[in-house]
Amino acid sequence: MSGVGEGLGKVEVRLRWDPSPAGEPPRHLDIIAATYTVDDPHGRPAYVVHYDSRSPDGTINMNRHSQTGMGFGFVEVMSLEFDRLSSAYGRVVVGVAIHQNGGPRTFGDIANAGVVVAEGYTQLLADDFTGVADATAATVAEFTRTASGAWELREMVRGFDSDPAGFTTDMGDAR
Repeated sequence: MSGVGEGLGKVEVRLRWDPSPAGEPPRHLDIIAATYTVDDPHGRPAYVVHYDSRSPDGTINMNRHSQTGMGFGFVEVMSLEFDRLSSAYGRVVVGVAIHQNGGPRTFGDIANAGVVVAEGYTQLLADDFTGVADATAATVAEFTRTASGAWELREMVRGFDSDPAGFTTDMGDAR
């Protein structure tokens, strides 16, 4: 955990949801992180990290991934090591997208969905997606580098009507 005034160090984004009811196709959610350069903090992401990728330098990784939810707490976890992230990057946006196989689904269709952002044992943010119940994807948090180089978190729960591929393009918009 970071010391006072040092900004964020290693942060985890944890996602939970219950499996689909019997006879229905699996419900699959994904944590997605988009990293933006200092020179273009609201443009195209320099890179995107999700279930089958990691950052080029290993500072953003998917530690745990689920394609069905299990109902046993947080089944998907992404780690972000801001204390090691290159100074070339000034913004990281993290969101959650629902795969749309088996028909359209929104957060309102997903039982017991929730996300927590934590640094060590300190919970920085928690949300249950009720504010974006009609959305198929949502940003959760925006991390930005200050002038001193420290990283800060801003809660940014915004809903989108996107599939995971389209969401990676939309999520960094500065609306």
